[in-house]
Amino acid sequence: MKNFKNRVAVITGAGSGFGREFALVAQQLGMRLVLADVQQDALDKTAAELSALGAEVLACRCDVRIGEDVQALADATMARFGGVHLLFNNAGVGSGGLIWENTVADWEWVLGVNLWGVIHGVRIFTPLMLATAKQEPDYEGYIVNTASMAGLLNPPTMGVYNVSKHAVVSLTETLYHDLGLAQAPIGTSVLCPYFVPTGIHQSHRNRPDDVKSGPVTASQRASQSMSDKAVTSGKVTAAQVAEWTFDAIREAKFYIFSHSGALSGVQTRMEEIVSQTNPGDPYASAPQVRELLQAKLKAV
Repeated sequence: MKNFKNRVAVITGAGSGFGREFALVAQQLGMRLVLADVQQDALDKTAAELSALGAEVLACRCDVRIGEDVQALADATMARFGGVHLLFNNAGVGSGGLIWENTVADWEWVLGVNLWGVIHGVRIFTPLMLATAKQEPDYEGYIVNTASMAGLLNPPTMGVYNVSKHAVVSLTETLYHDLGLAQAPIGTSVLCPYFVPTGIHQSHRNRPDDVKSGPVTASQRASQSMSDKAVTSGKVTAAQVAEWTFDAIREAKFYIFSHSGALSGVQTRMEEIVSQTNPGDPYASAPQVRELLQAKLKAV
């Protein structure tokens, strides 16, 4: 995708983090914006900021877990702008702890946002993008799904999150092949960031009542503590990742990474699979981290 001016970008999770930064870059490129988020105050703040910069903005509160909400977002988009060119399935939440300690509510919340949000976005918006393409001879479309390095690795005490992000990587790779098979004028990328300060480590602030968590376990406290430290100490910013993402869109580059150094872990994992070797110690190069985590797990 090369041309952005006056094209329509739909962004979920637009109130903060990557979503807000995607919107800021899109505004600079002259795009018309559809911003969606479950947190109304953050959504309103971002929409007001972008409107003040001169962008044409449609803001919609949307819980991406719910298909009807995503359909309403699509309907509002078509009613206002008549088409879709760029889609960011970006809304995401995090949850941790030993995998057997996660409740049904934990699974429903994380998979609902991280996976079903992408599923709903792809199944509802892709046909609209194809329809838009039939109306525009010079149509260019693109879909970016936000996964994570946790979609390529399996760090301990992050099981629910890992599962959701692995599924997004698989979904997006399949989408890439399906779009190619259909000869659709739509590209796609999967964004796999590592630890970037975005606020995802505090995503429980928006956890809905229907999937409220139960009593917090020692492993969940430990995972939260480790996540807080890792995310807040990240040196790569969400704004940088947004710029790199738009570069990837221009170049039709499928895999987008924030920390190329983390790919060594991916290579090791792939080699273990091919050689049929048991998964290695994720903390082999930093045993002090494993020891700290184990100490926290024992501190009941």
